[in-house]
Amino acid sequence: MNNRISLEDIRPQSFGWRVDGRVATVTLDRPERKNPLTFESYRELTDTFHRLRQVEEIKAVVLTGAGENFCSGGDVHEIIGPLVAMREEKRMDRLLEFTRLTGALVRTMRHCPQPILAAVDGICAGAGAILAMASDLRFGTPRSRVAFLFTRVGLSGADMGACALLPRIIGQGRASELLYTGRFLEAEEAERWGFFNRLVAPETLLAETQALAASLAHGPTFAHAMTKNQLHQEWDMGVDEAIEAEAQAQAICMQTEDFARAFRAFAAKAKPVFEGN
Repeated sequence: MNNRISLEDIRPQSFGWRVDGRVATVTLDRPERKNPLTFESYRELTDTFHRLRQVEEIKAVVLTGAGENFCSGGDVHEIIGPLVAMREEKRMDRLLEFTRLTGALVRTMRHCPQPILAAVDGICAGAGAILAMASDLRFGTPRSRVAFLFTRVGLSGADMGACALLPRIIGQGRASELLYTGRFLEAEEAERWGFFNRLVAPETLLAETQALAASLAHGPTFAHAMTKNQLHQEWDMGVDEAIEAEAQAQAICMQTEDFARAFRAFAAKAKPVFEGN
């Protein structure tokens, strides 16, 4: 049974969607409000990353925000207000439904086989910081500011997997500081701590992120998907178990045509042309 999904089947309404060759760009597009998330955008983002598992044409994804900001988090009027109303109505079931909805987005991003690259300019706060965190690589600019704001509104820093993911990116002590205090992490500090892979000029941010995405998209994409899968799966493994898991993963990759292509290119002193199979 072929579960392949056509690009025509992906038509989100709550954010921008653009495809250039093998790279899809997702743009949070409410710049007048610093690109906050809504109930609908949570659902559509989750659905889109889920669908991308079956879209063969797309090999990498760029996630960015319109204007000069990435994402300010959940919309105060469209999400926070209704959540407070649910609290006053003692609707724990609906509150849990929402927190599971937001967590599903991160889970789907991590299980999406394509590398996800976040292009972060300006404000990257709350759920916006989570989206950047859940991406595989992050580019920032000198004016990027990152904050996990949850404790500032009386909530736990444990949101959407932050207590599991963030320490693995920047370390336990640094993650604890950010999740307890909710303070802003300025751009240079974020790069030094390892949250950003690199800082680039605001005017070249999207182009440079898309260029790396295109480079990955024209690489051994089956192997990239295997790498992402192992990075995720091995969090719960001991070293011995991880070594065995990687032995099996690498043996599978050695059966691909891309592996043979790379050898033939090396022997011919040429650059390999990967096809992802």
